[in-house]
Amino acid sequence: MKNLYLNNRIFFLLFGAGFTYVLAFFVPVLMWAAHGFLILIFIATIIDFLLLFNQKDAVLAQRILPEKLSNGDRNSVKVDVKNNYPFQIKIKVIDEIPFQFQKRDFLIERTVETQKNVFFEYILEPKERGEYSFGNLNVFVKSPAGLVSRRFTFQKDALLPSYPSFIHLRKYELMALQNEFLLGGLKKIRKLGHTMEFEQIKEYVPGDDVRTINWKATSKRNQLMVNQFQDEKSQRIFMLIDKGRTMQMPFNGLSLLDYSINATMALSHIILKKSDRAGMMTFSKKTENKVAADNKSGQLKKISEALYNVQTNFYESDFSRLYQDIKFSIGQRSLILLFTNFETLDAVNRQMKYLRGIARNHLLVIVFFQNSELQNLIHKNPENMQEVYDEIIAEKLEFEKKLIIQELRKYGIYTIYTLPENLNIEVINKYLEIKARGIL
Repeated sequence: MKNLYLNNRIFFLLFGAGFTYVLAFFVPVLMWAAHGFLILIFIATIIDFLLLFNQKDAVLAQRILPEKLSNGDRNSVKVDVKNNYPFQIKIKVIDEIPFQFQKRDFLIERTVETQKNVFFEYILEPKERGEYSFGNLNVFVKSPAGLVSRRFTFQKDALLPSYPSFIHLRKYELMALQNEFLLGGLKKIRKLGHTMEFEQIKEYVPGDDVRTINWKATSKRNQLMVNQFQDEKSQRIFMLIDKGRTMQMPFNGLSLLDYSINATMALSHIILKKSDRAGMMTFSKKTENKVAADNKSGQLKKISEALYNVQTNFYESDFSRLYQDIKFSIGQRSLILLFTNFETLDAVNRQMKYLRGIARNHLLVIVFFQNSELQNLIHKNPENMQEVYDEIIAEKLEFEKKLIIQELRKYGIYTIYTLPENLNIEVINKYLEIKARGIL
């Protein structure tokens, strides 16, 4: 009888019967009415119980999960419920979702006609990578009488992994094909020229660059012919992710490390679509999770698996060890995007000789983050002396970030300074810009 539950309606009826007994103490003629009312409640409850429990598979339900969850994105979970009773039922669905979501008020109510299905979905937005364990899918059913409910339990202990963000990869791919992203207005990357990778000779059509006319082919064919070039392919792009203590800082539920990992996934997808080679590694006290640069079909999956369980630690990252590992493991000139977070100019100066060493042999782009909380303080109208002090300190910290950008620029080191939520678009734009300018 562990699946039997009494509904509020039966308690209201019993309260009514009890109240009738109280009145019968003053008006004895009501005693028979109270007895009859109580017997009627008992009989109705028995009938309702038999209606609900006389079929074994009276209700069928299924939780339809995606193959994996996309971290930081809205993931859809679908539920399908079928009514095999010969009458209409009302259901309450309580899904035991993973504890990481801390959702304690999950309840979905529906009415299901006889021999019909009802299909609905709910949204989960994970903020951590790793494994998410689902418990039981509980369906509580009551008949039109509504005196008792029967619980059905389905799909016990489902385990679902949460991987770095992959849901929007297709959207970024379409945007990258147009070389434009919508970020506070339409931002187009202008082609400044072409690389020297020759593709073919073709007939001239209006609009072709006259500087690419092939005069030798033109004289042979007696019509204008032009050389056609394509973007240089198979260039090596490495993404280095700092997993030291500075990357633990959270924004909108995600740490800076999670934002960096999601951006690495989005950028890797675009790199592979552009026929370049994508590689990555993480570092703190030492370099780990290394994936060699390649453009084979399973490369994106390799990167995703390498990033699946990466966590921050509370060590200060060792840039000297990073410099040594890059020197010995990345021999060919490559584009290196280093995801980290420098808060002060002194922190940059301590690591400058290692950053300059990396930039001497590679095209280095340092990716670090704007603090959205500081932006709120700067643009807030202060109302008291404490808020004035807060605004002055926030402006000082923001100015120091600009000094960091200038200091890195002096040594030919490119930078991306962006809000965490805009990181994906910014890094892809920077990659496309470098490709367009042909500076790698």
